[in-house]
Amino acid sequence: MVVKEVVWRKSSRSTNNGGACVEVASAPTHIAVRDSKDPQGPHLILRRADFRELADAIKNL
Repeated sequence: MVVKEVVWRKSSRSTNNGGACVEVASAPTHIAVRDSKDPQGPHLILRRADFRELADAIKNL
C-alpha cells in the first residue's frame, strides 16, 4: 500500500520539545504511522484493528 494524498496529524499530547513524536493518517481500511521528524522516511501501515490493539497496548504500559 502506498500512502499518498492523506492528511497526517500529530497527537494532541505531542509537544514541540524535540521529543519522539509520531503522526498518523487514516485510509479507508488502514492506519499509517510515521516519525514526525522524518516524514519522507518509512511508514508503518496497519489494519485498523491492529492499530487499535497497538494503541490499547501502549496506553496500558
